[in-house]
Amino acid sequence: MRQRLDGGGWFDGSEATVLCEERRRFDGNNMISEATGSQWEHERILRTAKGALVLHTWSQWQGSRPSYRMISAAEAARWCAECGDTMPVELEELASETEL
Repeated sequence: MRQRLDGGGWFDGSEATVLCEERRRFDGNNMISEATGSQWEHERILRTAKGALVLHTWSQWQGSRPSYRMISAAEAARWCAECGDTMPVELEELASETEL
């Protein structure tokens, strides 16, 4: 299944794997995304079959469309450190040459 990238290009979504999910916290009423600050909007980092890193953003609002944007290893590592549930070993290795 082809997924269109913001800015042009595409990747095979059926071959992509989730590298890092957003961390969520309970605010007393709802589970809130640490990445977006919303209970309705979400993000996660995907790794394509060719090794590219993609920020996948989606919303539970009716009529909204998901978006996919290529990001660097440094951006992905920063995202995982700030709002991800884990720091994948593969991402640490990819980001080892960059400074957070």
